[in-house]
Amino acid sequence: MSTTTVAPHQETPAGPTPDGGGGRVGGGLFDPKLLLKSFPDALRKLDPRVMVKSPVMFVVEVGSVLTTVFALLNPGDWFGWAITAWLWLTTLFANLAEAVAEGRGKAQADTLRKAKSDTVARRVTGPDEERVPGAELRIGDLVVCEAGDVIPGDGDVVEGVASVDESAITGESAPVIRESGGDRCAVTGGTKVLSDRIVVRITTKPGETFIDRMINLVEGAARQKTPNEVALNILLASLTVVFLLAVVTLQPFATYAGAAQSMIVLVALLVCLIPTTIGALLSAIGIAGMDRLVQRNVLAMSGRAVEAAGDVSTLLLDKTGTITLGNRQAAEFLPVRGVTAAELADAAQLSSLSDETPEGRSVVVLAKEEYGLRERHQGELVGAQWVAFTAQTRMSGVDVDGRKVRKGATGSVVAWVKERGGRVADDAQELTDRISQAGGTPLLVALEDADGARVLGVVHLKDVVKDGMRERFEELRRMGIRTVMITGDNPLTAKAIAEEAGVDDFLAEATPEDKMALIKREQAGGKLVAMTGDGTNDAPALAQADVGVAMNTGTSAAKEAGNMVDLDSNPTKLIEIVEIGKQLLITRGALTTFSIANDVAKYFAIIPAMFAVVYPGLDTLNIMGLSSPQSAILSAVIFNALIIVALVPLALKGVRYRPMSADRMLRRNLGIYGLGGLVAPFVGIKIIDLLLSLVPGLR
Repeated sequence: MSTTTVAPHQETPAGPTPDGGGGRVGGGLFDPKLLLKSFPDALRKLDPRVMVKSPVMFVVEVGSVLTTVFALLNPGDWFGWAITAWLWLTTLFANLAEAVAEGRGKAQADTLRKAKSDTVARRVTGPDEERVPGAELRIGDLVVCEAGDVIPGDGDVVEGVASVDESAITGESAPVIRESGGDRCAVTGGTKVLSDRIVVRITTKPGETFIDRMINLVEGAARQKTPNEVALNILLASLTVVFLLAVVTLQPFATYAGAAQSMIVLVALLVCLIPTTIGALLSAIGIAGMDRLVQRNVLAMSGRAVEAAGDVSTLLLDKTGTITLGNRQAAEFLPVRGVTAAELADAAQLSSLSDETPEGRSVVVLAKEEYGLRERHQGELVGAQWVAFTAQTRMSGVDVDGRKVRKGATGSVVAWVKERGGRVADDAQELTDRISQAGGTPLLVALEDADGARVLGVVHLKDVVKDGMRERFEELRRMGIRTVMITGDNPLTAKAIAEEAGVDDFLAEATPEDKMALIKREQAGGKLVAMTGDGTNDAPALAQADVGVAMNTGTSAAKEAGNMVDLDSNPTKLIEIVEIGKQLLITRGALTTFSIANDVAKYFAIIPAMFAVVYPGLDTLNIMGLSSPQSAILSAVIFNALIIVALVPLALKGVRYRPMSADRMLRRNLGIYGLGGLVAPFVGIKIIDLLLSLVPGLR
């Protein structure tokens, strides 16, 4: 299993910051400069070929054209012109909501374009190099990058190690290390090499780099409607057709009753009854959801993935670097019977001098701090033969002065001792079990000298669970999401960490095949699964998961397999992604509820006004006490336009998400947005009517 390494600067949660990096843009939702820049786009969206993509608002635009024609035929009709003006404003406000959402993305795209420049690449051609424009690079080309060079395209480091400045992409100022092999080999075009020399194999075509994809994403060019959005559009179109038929058939009945209505009044009735509010804001909600992901440096390949994140019911999380800090440190030396702690510390330190892993370094430091042992160096031991730690042997050590010292995984050290006919103390297993059950990692230390091979004791390595993880998992549980920790540790260690962190389940000694099997089992039960990964061996599972978040530091295979890429390479970001997905779904549902509910109030405003003269009994339905039929109709149309403007901040910011069960969330939304959708129009229409009653012609 791959281990995700997170640089210290990446531990800080990503979030919106002032403009200056990572495409993040500050400013309020109604920044005057942004409104001015978005207004021409809103006017361009009045093109019927664009409007037809939103059936509800297309009907409003057609109605606006009709009322304009009838107003021109009767230029002295002040009421007709007023209705026409507010219908056009309704259409314009809807377009402005979408244009503002896109405008925020375009502002981010402008920042990203600053990071994208036409670079000259040093392409490797056999033993030589040639300078070519970055746009001419193709997949598989090898390019050389040295200190001061801008990396010309996305790729993998195949030779060397270098410090890279990725602030243009991630917004983080601290440099990161990129090296060949392992899971930190991927580099992004537009980033800058600060030191050393690397050879990069290009993995993307010009115009398809991460910067290009981010620019397309935040500008909305690459945004496609999600399945839920398409389904909601179909529902809104169906409601529009139903109300259109109702209004069309209303005129014959009105004529029969002697109360024939003008075309302007019928159009006003239709526009007020169809769900214009959610129809106007639907696209802005989707764009804003993607925008929130980009602000957190997450590149989503499709809106479907964002939506799926909101419906996730199983979350697979790496232990190392996600649930725990990832840097295991030596905590104590536990000698077997007959051996002193000082003897064990001396042997452990000696065997760790050639171990350059963080764990090996921590053993040397602990021996120095706890037992006063001077930190020795390899060069001091003349004639020593060093045994470096490898993934195959899982041991490190040294042969010096007739002694052989080894430190490593329990199974490896026990096998080494037994091969030499040595003995393993009876309490060695007891000590390793105790450490494992406590959530630590045991490392055995053994010595072979004139007295034979034997185990001296155990080094206790601790991996600390991050602060607040138990609370986060409790939140996810309230959201109805089951959490599964994936680790390569043994079952005892995995169980202890899982209990301390508060996850629902764990998968120990996990292989790529194990992860795939787990995801398929969950999906077979009708659940949506999300997971993170960064290595080539994670790619199959990332591709299988409904939401696969690949780390930007990971391999190209992992990034191609996932449907999201976290540019900060922070594995805990998956929890934020799920919350953003849920917020998107809740915002859409809440505003749909509000939109449909406020149509009821508009019905009580317009219908009595249309027929009260012929049927005086209908005046009892005028529960708002509106001053006149014309004022009632115009008030409803004005409210219908203004409520779109009032709800734009909510559509862009999103409804605040609180972890709770689905039925409780439904009751809450019905209580706030359903009841609010009923009450707000009664209050709003009445206030507008009071203002309009001051106009002489409408009294």
